[in-house]
Amino acid sequence: MVGIISLVTGWPGPSGFGSASTAEEVTQGIHGTNLTAIITGGASGIGLETSRVLALRGVHVIIGARNMEAATEARKMILAEIETARVDVLELDLCSIKSIRAFADNFIALNLPLNILINNAGIMFCPYHLSQDGIEAQFATNHIGHFLLTELLLDKMKNTAKASGVQGRIVNLSSIAHTHCYKNGIRFDQLNAEEGYNDKRAYGQSKLANILHANELSRRLQEEGANITVNSVHPGLIMTPLFKHTAILMKFLKFFSFFLWKNVPQGAATTCYVALHPRLKGVTGKYFVDCNEMTPSSYARDEALARELWDFSHKLINSVSK
Repeated sequence: MVGIISLVTGWPGPSGFGSASTAEEVTQGIHGTNLTAIITGGASGIGLETSRVLALRGVHVIIGARNMEAATEARKMILAEIETARVDVLELDLCSIKSIRAFADNFIALNLPLNILINNAGIMFCPYHLSQDGIEAQFATNHIGHFLLTELLLDKMKNTAKASGVQGRIVNLSSIAHTHCYKNGIRFDQLNAEEGYNDKRAYGQSKLANILHANELSRRLQEEGANITVNSVHPGLIMTPLFKHTAILMKFLKFFSFFLWKNVPQGAATTCYVALHPRLKGVTGKYFVDCNEMTPSSYARDEALARELWDFSHKLINSVSK
């Protein structure tokens, strides 16, 4: 109930920020001139606003995008507003393991540091279909793609953190929808089955996986002593291109629940806060809503489920990479 009241009123939480805070507001006065960030899906929606605000704060932004034309236009838009911005684009299709590996290789070839990885891109409420690699599309794009990308870039992040002394940060965009998943959380045995597929629960499953991935990676990095934090965020309800499969339904729902929805600058706030704010130094394995730490579902806190997902993800990637 307190969360709903805060969302509706915009009252700030312990962080000093709340649902009404914008990405510019939560990063005011922060200088990221020496930082490099990769933002998947950084060419549209809250990803574009995240790219713009990080660039505004001096961060060298690498936009990973499937639509290179849109990404190039996004870069031009940011540069038109911020003359000193450093923004580059690289092709990335998270639904393709081949594309993910090519993106990682192309980025590493640039010989840039990597301080921040924002796993932002995603698809939502899609009709049943499989990815190029034969994996249920929402799970493939939202979880497996980011799981593999993170793994391929992790050594670069570790080396950057060690050489610079600046703590690396990984941010997984999840959703409150992680609470609306399949029975037992993840359909490990029926992941790619069309029978029993539900577009809303499949999305919730993938968003649950984002939190579990962040938690397990955080645990492993802490155990290893790596100077990198990993957190997950719920950006809020924002009308973005993600809703293209249910646009009419969402507009209908928004009419009756307008007080729960955010605009894009507000939607990008939690991501930018967790990625940049000095207050989050050393904070890892947490879930944030409206720029404040919140407790996710019991499934999202299940350490055994997180380890099972980790092993399952590795086996799945290896099986389709042969």
